Amino acid sequence: MSKTNLVDFMAEETGLTKADASHALEAMMKGITKGLKEEGKVTLTGFCTFTTKDKPATTARNPRTGETVPVPARTAVTIKAGSKLKDALN
Repeated sequence: MSKTNLVDFMAEETGLTKADASHALEAMMKGITKGLKEEGKVTLTGFCTFTTKDKPATTARNPRTGETVPVPARTAVTIKAGSKLKDALN
């Protein structure tokens, strides 16, 4: 499902206009981003938990040239499905 499809779905389900649904989705994404930056974890009870994980700097190899390339340290995001989401899918 694309972001546009999700906005359309949200508008139909809630009776909001597509513009309002788009603003709501943007606000939710900003909130999740802010929570991850400030606290490192965002939990949507029953749905999922977003957490950050620091990855150390490492080296990789370009498969085409065989050249070794440095990979800088970074922060990755992991998502763990909650019980309601798992139940809905199974």
